[in-house]
Amino acid sequence: MKYNFDEVTQRRGTNSYKWDSSADAEVLPLWVADMDFKTAPCIIEALKNRVEQGIFGYTKVPAEYYEATINWFSRRHGWNINSSDDFIYTSGVVPAVSAIIKAFTKPGDKVIVQTPAYNCFFSSIRNNDCLLLANPLKRADDTFEIDFHDLERCAADPDAKLLLLCNPHNPTGRVWTREELLRIDEICRSNGVKVVSDEIHCELVYPPFNYIPFASLSDEAAMNCVTCVSPSKAFNIAGLQIANIISHNHEWLKLIDRAININEVCDVNPFGVIATIEAYNYGEEWLKELLVYLYENYLTLKDFIAEHLPMLEVCKLEGTYLAWVDCRSLGINMEVLEEILIRDSKVWLNAGTMYGADGEGYMRINLATPRVRLLEALRKISPVISGLSR
Repeated sequence: MKYNFDEVTQRRGTNSYKWDSSADAEVLPLWVADMDFKTAPCIIEALKNRVEQGIFGYTKVPAEYYEATINWFSRRHGWNINSSDDFIYTSGVVPAVSAIIKAFTKPGDKVIVQTPAYNCFFSSIRNNDCLLLANPLKRADDTFEIDFHDLERCAADPDAKLLLLCNPHNPTGRVWTREELLRIDEICRSNGVKVVSDEIHCELVYPPFNYIPFASLSDEAAMNCVTCVSPSKAFNIAGLQIANIISHNHEWLKLIDRAININEVCDVNPFGVIATIEAYNYGEEWLKELLVYLYENYLTLKDFIAEHLPMLEVCKLEGTYLAWVDCRSLGINMEVLEEILIRDSKVWLNAGTMYGADGEGYMRINLATPRVRLLEALRKISPVISGLSR
């Protein structure tokens, strides 16, 4: 491989939220969703050149930014974004989702979420004085499916205004098929429910699965959805705080733009703009090698669990670098298990209950780390979990 993802970087002591949140310097963190790999060299070089200017005033987002994003999604995913008029840039997908909820709801309205779900969905709904309407995913063998009968029930609720879709899905690792997305579109449009699609993990998809932008389904679907995207997950640049809200429905964008300005999250930093341009114009080769490495980490996890911890089951990973592990056989609360693993094995994983009550019995493991670190963490948790299962 051209790029060295085995390189072990020192992140502790760098004010890393992932690495410096524990007071215990021995704890290996496999929790927060950022990677322990340096970003693509083209991004690093472009940022170095920008730093050389030595002045960091307010930035103007250039036409090249929009062109790079439009070309990337057209070339890789067959999604034809018309122009910069379809964009609102902001500092991240979470503030984007929150602003969209603010734009389209009033207090007491309901927002449909397919649970377990990314934890910030819950806070964004709550912070806008809305109510969560859960559409729990169904376990099917080693993966999860949408309960469409229940989704129809949720969408028929007259107070349901939005569906927060996560594609690829965090934390279960599903990449929704075209057929599934078409069914979601049919149910939502027939019930007057708008689709807000969080597609931040869209580049992290493994063969033979394919990411399909919700807005690419049809002209009708495109007019009934708002998409949130960012290069932050795929290129490990979350700290640069950049994201895009994209919709072909310009009347909706006007409402969202107003909410963005009310929340005062309308400005972005120059490094995020530059990194996005570089990632989308020159980062594809690096991303392809990253995906190979991440999938090999997933296979390493599966093999280790099968050999040393057969009481657990790793769910099928179609997308993201976040493995969803079935720990129900242990008969222990996941928040308790998280605490035990931190204390006794010095490894920090995410309790599934962080993603709602439907995450009970599961743990989320961040695989985006050099393989030597992943194996070290697995060797540390193995005796602890084995002891719990006796």
